[in-house]
Amino acid sequence: MAALHYFEDFHVGQVIALGDRAVSEAEIIAFARQFDPQYFHTDPEAARRSIWGGIVASGWHTASLFMRLLVDGHLRDVASIASPGVDEIRWLKPVRPGDTLAGRVTVLEATPSRSGAPRGTIRTLGELTNQKGELVMTLRAISIIGRRPS
Repeated sequence: MAALHYFEDFHVGQVIALGDRAVSEAEIIAFARQFDPQYFHTDPEAARRSIWGGIVASGWHTASLFMRLLVDGHLRDVASIASPGVDEIRWLKPVRPGDTLAGRVTVLEATPSRSGAPRGTIRTLGELTNQKGELVMTLRAISIIGRRPS
């Protein structure tokens, strides 16, 4: 599939809405059983007695949900080459069963390749909010995006 958006299409300050997604208790527990089996992610009764007062999603599950929104709402239409990493991730509020998460990305920097390669680097701030508009996660990431073919 041909990319619709190239490095040249991004500018500092640009905000890209990624859509939203509801989170169920079953998926929180399933993810945690496989990847982060702490009791407050996997055991509803024990979680009720915890400081969380109930099941909460693993931060890694939250990051994975953001990634899915990023791919579906943005990257599948971009000449994305790779990501050399994430500079920072913060989990600010717990994600609970029944929450609906909405994602957005803000372009912080757009730097063409210094070597003249047909690509550029974009630094972004990713944000995930719940249905109350509360910020639940932030992520500062780096993406390498292909330039428009000449």
